[in-house]
Amino acid sequence: MNFSFFFGCFFLGMISIFISMFIFIIQRFHFLMSLLCLEFMVLGLFFCSLSVYSWKGESFLVFILLSFAACEAALGLGLLVSLIRSHGSDFLKVVSLYEC
Repeated sequence: MNFSFFFGCFFLGMISIFISMFIFIIQRFHFLMSLLCLEFMVLGLFFCSLSVYSWKGESFLVFILLSFAACEAALGLGLLVSLIRSHGSDFLKVVSLYEC
């Protein structure tokens, strides 16, 4: 078995998760950047789970993660479109709790 591939894939996934968390904290007022950071986190989680599950021989669970990631992306884009149509921009500062 080639353990360097598994370790490299896991390391790449962990680095991408931490980078996306850092960018998510910095760009938390811009809804589109928040969605992109969440998708990048899912990509890092995909790399981590790909390395772990393929090492164990259970790579079918990775496809379940990909289906949840596709659903999350579609839901996020739908929310982004409805936010832009109702408020005119995707900055979270314009969204107020007092508006009906």
